[in-house]
Amino acid sequence: MIFDIIASLLDTTLIFIITLQSIFMPQGYPESVSGDYLEYQIWDTIQAFCSSITATLATQSILKGVGVGDSSATIAAATLTWLLKDGTSMVGRIMFAWFRGSVLDCDCKRWRFFADILNDVAIFLDIIAQHFVHIFTLIVCISGILKSVVGVAGGSTRSAIMEHQARRNNMADLSAKDGSQETLVNLAGLMFSILIIPSVSQNTNIVWLLFLLLTGMHLYANYRAVRCIVMETLNQTRLRYIVFIYLQENRIASLFEANRAEPILTGTELSYF
Repeated sequence: MIFDIIASLLDTTLIFIITLQSIFMPQGYPESVSGDYLEYQIWDTIQAFCSSITATLATQSILKGVGVGDSSATIAAATLTWLLKDGTSMVGRIMFAWFRGSVLDCDCKRWRFFADILNDVAIFLDIIAQHFVHIFTLIVCISGILKSVVGVAGGSTRSAIMEHQARRNNMADLSAKDGSQETLVNLAGLMFSILIIPSVSQNTNIVWLLFLLLTGMHLYANYRAVRCIVMETLNQTRLRYIVFIYLQENRIASLFEANRAEPILTGTELSYF
């Protein structure tokens, strides 16, 4: 009897796991994706959860800044501020794509991490904006420009990473499942925010403590996510590393070595030169 119950529980658990895999993983996983897919998705999920909560803190701050809850604030002033914020964001998106669009593919890991740093800076500006009433519009406009860069760099590099991870011409499926994973994480972040925001919104110290903790975790998870990616093509940095190793040690370095040596925070300069 006990063994039958255990076997039934195991079968139910197995069916549940298979169902989750079919919902959130690309068809044919793990053979249909690159070897770094799972590790990348784990760290990407953690960073998305942290970013979702800090974005909620930022939204709350902006709403306070435009006058929500303030009887003296006008709808026209709040609308104008929002329009200016969106307008500068649109211009920033166009300009960044013009200046840096051609380098996002070859250095996708560096630009992916750069986008996440800018995202945290933008959220920081959103949170402090309500404390600088006279320049509130200027601050949120700068934040909007940074977020536009995040949108272009983050979206473009995500596509480059997915192209690397798709192994059966299944980039569309990979993108769709990535969207499902992100939606689930954002839903979890939303539920968590609903639970904690009402109790911390009036305490500035707790808000800043949450922001610092979640931002630190967000950046660490992003760094681990891009660091675990092993691109199988050569860019300038990886090529320079392979040439350097060949000249110094008379051997051909593996792509794994070249990816590990590739700097994430800096440009094409490598520490061994």
